[in-house]
Amino acid sequence: MYKLFSKLFKKIRHWMYELMNIGVVEMESSLSAIHIKKNGTTRDLGVICRKKVTTAFVNFLVDNLQTETSAFGDFKYHEVGTGNTAEANTQTALAVSSGIARKAGTQTEGASANIYRTVATITADATENWVEHGVFNASTGGIMMDRSVFSAIGVESGDTVQFTYELTCNAET
Repeated sequence: MYKLFSKLFKKIRHWMYELMNIGVVEMESSLSAIHIKKNGTTRDLGVICRKKVTTAFVNFLVDNLQTETSAFGDFKYHEVGTGNTAEANTQTALAVSSGIARKAGTQTEGASANIYRTVATITADATENWVEHGVFNASTGGIMMDRSVFSAIGVESGDTVQFTYELTCNAET
């Protein structure tokens, strides 16, 4: 029911902006995953989560538009965790880190010029269920751009998961 009202509210807000002739700039994110078992079998999980750009990233964006304090290109570090606390845009870290060091992703443009993409492969060091993922601008600490919570990916030591994070920035419509 919450998702239905959320979608309805978003549509109403968009229509109100159009009626008032105010432009809307939106950022949307998606996280995809491919689970590669240590025996070589793969399972493409497709898009496992959409949203949640953090307030910290939005504040960073505004600060850098005023006076550059850091490079935007640093938002490439992927981290996985085992905490399934609901997503909130106020979060600044994963709920429960897996303890695996963040991996620097490769950065490319997505299917169009308005999509930022970073891809990283993380190798499991234990048997556990990964249920959260974050993108950061540093290998430790730093600003979390996005936190995604998804259905458990059960991994064993030696399994890898390739995560593809995309941030779509749409100009006003």
